[in-house]
Amino acid sequence: MENSIFVVLNQTDYLMKKILIANRGEIALRVMRSAKEMGIQTVAIYSEADRNAPFVRYADEAVCVGPPPSAQSYLQGDKIIAICKELGVDGIHPGYGFLSENADFVRKVQKAGITFIGPSAEAMDMMGDKLSAKATAKKYNVPMIPGSDGAISDLEEATKLAREIGFPLLIKASAGGGGKGMRLVEKESEVGEQMKLAISEAISAFGNGAVFIERYASGPRHIEIQLLADNYGNCVYLFERECSIQRRHQKVIEEAPSSVLTPELRKAMGECAVNVAKACNYSGAGTVEFLVDDQLNFYFLEMNTRLQVEHPVSELITGLDLVKEQIKVARGEKLSFTQDDLKINGHAIEVRVCAEDPANNFLPDIGKLKTYRTPTGPGVRVDDSFEEGMDIPIFYDPMIAKLIVHGKDRTEAIEKMLRAISDYEITGVETTLNFCAFVMRHEAFVSGKFDTGFIGKYFKPEMLNKFNKSEEEVAAIFGAFMASNLSKGSQELRNNPREKSKWRANRV
Repeated sequence: MENSIFVVLNQTDYLMKKILIANRGEIALRVMRSAKEMGIQTVAIYSEADRNAPFVRYADEAVCVGPPPSAQSYLQGDKIIAICKELGVDGIHPGYGFLSENADFVRKVQKAGITFIGPSAEAMDMMGDKLSAKATAKKYNVPMIPGSDGAISDLEEATKLAREIGFPLLIKASAGGGGKGMRLVEKESEVGEQMKLAISEAISAFGNGAVFIERYASGPRHIEIQLLADNYGNCVYLFERECSIQRRHQKVIEEAPSSVLTPELRKAMGECAVNVAKACNYSGAGTVEFLVDDQLNFYFLEMNTRLQVEHPVSELITGLDLVKEQIKVARGEKLSFTQDDLKINGHAIEVRVCAEDPANNFLPDIGKLKTYRTPTGPGVRVDDSFEEGMDIPIFYDPMIAKLIVHGKDRTEAIEKMLRAISDYEITGVETTLNFCAFVMRHEAFVSGKFDTGFIGKYFKPEMLNKFNKSEEEVAAIFGAFMASNLSKGSQELRNNPREKSKWRANRV
């Protein structure tokens, strides 16, 4: 039996020679680089808006899939599968967003005889719906936030349950994520209005109006566990990521490890995450998200059945390439390491460099990148797919890049991030870089004593304006100092012409 499995694995490994990346931007380029190191050819798909993007040029082959809107291009599953057949593609890597958690697309891919580099459609179905995921996790005694057991639509029933749970509470959409269909309710009189808004948002965003109610935890931190699983029952956790700095329930800054988890709590959360993965026969890379309250009690939130935007911080503290591991699992390989082999090495921080204006409620900005120069140096990584002179398209997420640093400890990582942010030159659009620098310097972040309410508690637009003004004043003082010294130096050279040749006279 073992020999027959070995033959199949070798055959599968041999067939994975070309993959299509069903995505765009920085994640498409990031996947292609890992594939290239594995000797795998890559195919890019692109919309008309991305025709000249770096990820398109980097791929071995590239095919235009339609006009700029996602529904007419990157979400055209049948067209993508047809391209795969035409070009002899063995596997599809979905990245994140778009079709990455679309179970129907996965079924079509498999039916076409193509390998989907990710979990099964069944695992996606089970974990893609928050209510289904909670029911599955509950069977394994994973801690749950008190709330409704299923979808709730009757206002009277919802109000009664809200009284039992207590305020504040959250009304949340069962499908999707990203903060859409999520409403905070602080008193009973708000239940009806907020419930209608949550249902409306859920239908608009996900085509599914199912919502549920759960208690709002005090001082919550958003902490997630990175998982890797193969097709043979092996599953490990790659420790945690702290994702509590958020605006509109969407992450802005992530780090690994968390500053509040003890080794015992880390182990307990990691083992719970592994149980959730095993409950749905998960394979590949995935993330189980938890809420941790101010008493360090943790509760299951959901499972993301894909690679996460913030995966680089886990890569930097473990030394693993998660994309390569995804591909290895998809082509039939067993994990080459166990939980005992994994250790945390140093500290990593990621900031999302978005074309948004933090001084104007983080509203997206568009325009041309008049200046675009990325930071470099030891322990600094930039995942992007933009170049100077390119336009920020209005059709997609406003993220320009992910800036990631790695240091020997959290203090060094913060210092390195501040240096990297100051070295990052972007003009032409407003970005989140100054806000991220503000966070890095804030006492609450530096001390590790913060939660998901950081922006509401500590940030106001005028603070950022004051921060920018102080930097400008320092630059002006430095500029005046340099100009004065240069002027004095020029005068001295005119008075002592022999001094002009000092470098020439002394060079060897």
